[in-house]
Amino acid sequence: MISNEKVYDVLGIGFGPANISVAIAMESDEVGFAGTRLFLESKQGSIWQEHMLFEGSDIQNNPLRDMVTPRNPRSRFGFISFLHAKNRFMKFLNTGLHHPYRIEYAQYVAWVAEHFQKDVRYNTTVTDIQLLDDDGKPLYKLMDRDGNTYYGRTLVMAPGRTPMIPPAFTALQTDRVIHLNDYLKTMARYPAEALSRIAVVGGSQSAVEILLHLSDTHPKSELLGISRCFGYKQKDVNPFTGEVYFQEFVDIFYHADRATKRRLQDDLRLTNYSASDADVLDALYKKMYMQEVQGNEKITIHRSAHIQSALVMDENSVRIGLKKLEHPELFYEDVSLVILATGFKDIGMPDENDRGNLEPYPKLFAPVIDHIQLDDRGCLLINRNYSANLKNYAGDSCFVNGLCESSHGMGDAGSFSLLSFRSGEIVTGLNNYLAAIDGQKKTNGVARPEDIYA
Repeated sequence: MISNEKVYDVLGIGFGPANISVAIAMESDEVGFAGTRLFLESKQGSIWQEHMLFEGSDIQNNPLRDMVTPRNPRSRFGFISFLHAKNRFMKFLNTGLHHPYRIEYAQYVAWVAEHFQKDVRYNTTVTDIQLLDDDGKPLYKLMDRDGNTYYGRTLVMAPGRTPMIPPAFTALQTDRVIHLNDYLKTMARYPAEALSRIAVVGGSQSAVEILLHLSDTHPKSELLGISRCFGYKQKDVNPFTGEVYFQEFVDIFYHADRATKRRLQDDLRLTNYSASDADVLDALYKKMYMQEVQGNEKITIHRSAHIQSALVMDENSVRIGLKKLEHPELFYEDVSLVILATGFKDIGMPDENDRGNLEPYPKLFAPVIDHIQLDDRGCLLINRNYSANLKNYAGDSCFVNGLCESSHGMGDAGSFSLLSFRSGEIVTGLNNYLAAIDGQKKTNGVARPEDIYA
């Protein structure tokens, strides 16, 4: 044991929805957890999607698939409880909204996070992880950018996913190319007249929403939408494929072989990726049509387009080289700003089918990756209960929260749909592990003696 240092039973990296859901599950009226815990969050607060919170944008999941309700419909931390606490329940019902506005759901996330202020240290960016030995048991040492150290007997990793940057843009050194994570922050930095032409790359809901938002806030700017698909696609919301967000599908996907996983991912891609809700697609098409009617066309969509190159021309512009179906010869577009609505990386090894969205493990694992079991491709190997195996220690002491889409299926992406179940499994795993190494019999109904490593 480290002398003169506090050792927490659980250290958590990140305090967005994934680890907020874990904090909920730790409550005594939920799954329950009696140990000490500390979550380290780099932001000033738990602000969900802070740079995509513009008026009119909504979430894409049923609001009852929140951080707790599917696991415990009576929970005091559900979205309905939030609406009641804010005295908006009846008004929300009266709006007839199927999907709440993103701004309101961000308020819900922040409202829940406020309940756990004592367990969170904000403005704390973890820069290094070390794995120490504590009398034959693993001990995690975290260091932040200010030189502070934290020790934990277990670790729950939820730092968020790595932004996916298309190859043409990875080497560019310019603030004129941004990921959607920085959208509103960047737009506030530039006056409208400084951005005469703006390119939005990607075929996601976020790409369409950003085009619509820019057309309102920058009506004099030319907007270019660049998508590899022939047209923006509608999200698959039919109830049959919607079962991809059931717990039962996680078991099916997890136990499938690699080829089957790939087939399922391709088959079900439009349930979550490169697709938009019908309302925003209709809004964009009608806006473009009305611009044509009025002779004021400001939005151009480059469809079936492949970006061949990107070059910084000067401090104010970027030149994009394109080929597309209607124009197979290379041509160029000079723009004032490029917004990459291109999603996030998943765990996996790049191959000939890779879209540039794979990495073998999250970057934060790099300092300790030699201590963690990898699969035959060198990728992080995740157990069904979201734990990673250490090479020299038994038991589940390290959990990966919200980064396991390649092993557990689409419900483990950025969706809220399975947060509540996943967090329950993680907290149960933490209880079982700590009970086992302490030789204790938990009395909160979570880890019974016969359950430990059953």
